[in-house]
Amino acid sequence: MRAIVLSSVLAALGLPLWAADFNPQEVIQKFAAKETQFSEARNNYTYRQTVKLQELDGGGNPTGGEWNLVEDIIFTPEGKRMEKVVYAPVQTLRQILLTPEDEQDLRNVQPFVLTAAEVPDYDINYLGPEKVDEIGCYVFSVKPKKLVAGKRYFEGQIWVDDRDLQIVKTYGKGVGIVSKNNQFPKFETYREQIDGKYWFPTYTHADDTLHFPDGSNQRIRMKVLYQDYKRFEGRSTITYGKTVDDTTAPPKKK
Repeated sequence: MRAIVLSSVLAALGLPLWAADFNPQEVIQKFAAKETQFSEARNNYTYRQTVKLQELDGGGNPTGGEWNLVEDIIFTPEGKRMEKVVYAPVQTLRQILLTPEDEQDLRNVQPFVLTAAEVPDYDINYLGPEKVDEIGCYVFSVKPKKLVAGKRYFEGQIWVDDRDLQIVKTYGKGVGIVSKNNQFPKFETYREQIDGKYWFPTYTHADDTLHFPDGSNQRIRMKVLYQDYKRFEGRSTITYGKTVDDTTAPPKKK
């Protein structure tokens, strides 16, 4: 009788029957292994990243301060991964300044990937099952065990697909050792399945109020789109680099 009831509960939650023997640590190991594979696969894809950051008033209306950036993540003929700026008008932000930590968050924290090598850096706790757009998920809280100067971390929650065992949604913020004048918004990132195998980040959204030590507040809205994923069919050895083009690059961050 107990097994029947448990099966009914699992079915109602959209979870597989093997979840009756659910072991959070085993799931963490399995999804971290999948995330490692995904991280390696994503390094072999080109895509376009579009960023729009706006300053808002208290009612959520744009005040004119903006930062826009469109860049393509591509490969050189030699197989070197690089960022090519496509569109970068002069930013008009008035109330906030972009920092190197903001750039790190944009590159690595908002499209958060939790690989097997990074799992020891975090406290990961199972919170329970939940559905995301009809997808059965395991929800975990994620928090860095300690902060290392110069490194950015994710702190928040992740939703792991209970079948593919890959992250399909994250909600949280970037954290690290920084000045108290540096404030970072909470964001939400969604993934979609690309090429029928891996779940790739496709959309990040933030609408948050930053609270500064001097008592001032600033509401911001940010949207990031990751589009046109295409697998690079070049050399098998891929290295990561970054292009510098003073005529097209966006304004330097403080």
